[in-house]
Amino acid sequence: MEIKKFAKIFFIFLILLISFSIIYFKFFKNKSDVIVNNDKEDINYNSNILEDIEYNTKDKDGNEYLIKALQGEIDFSNPNILFLTNVNAFVKLNTSEIVTIVSDYGKYNSENNDTIFSKNVIVDYLDNKITAEYLDFSLEKNFMLISKNVIYSNPENTLSADVVEIDIKTRDTKIFMYEKEKKVNIKSNK
Repeated sequence: MEIKKFAKIFFIFLILLISFSIIYFKFFKNKSDVIVNNDKEDINYNSNILEDIEYNTKDKDGNEYLIKALQGEIDFSNPNILFLTNVNAFVKLNTSEIVTIVSDYGKYNSENNDTIFSKNVIVDYLDNKITAEYLDFSLEKNFMLISKNVIYSNPENTLSADVVEIDIKTRDTKIFMYEKEKKVNIKSNK
């Protein structure tokens, strides 16, 4: 009789233990507590997933940089690195011109604001539109490198190339192919 009583208590205890384990791992283990301030970041987390991310900064020359993403994942080996999804960035140059960048994915360094945009990258700047698969952007170096299936268009021309390099400060632009025997393809839109 006591064995049956002991067995019932053991099974009830086992069921409670399994239930608490499932509840803990499902609801409490992956919660995050994140506080982001535009001037300084304080991040306390148990998980590496963030929702509705927004970073805003201004460089010494007066250029402003705003990046938004629907979701981000913190790199645990380097907490300054965030892997972003559905990315929108806005660069307001000190000349009041605005550069808009959109991509499916991004890798953002919160320490120096360098960002790598990837997959379905679209850059809009004045009357220029650039589409590509990869963009390496550095506000600190005033540099933008756009590559992989690059299409550069404006009201006058459409170019196909491997790479577009843009100096943000001087607006100097280099458009070229990786292989010297291949040429940049230019079509007139007129």
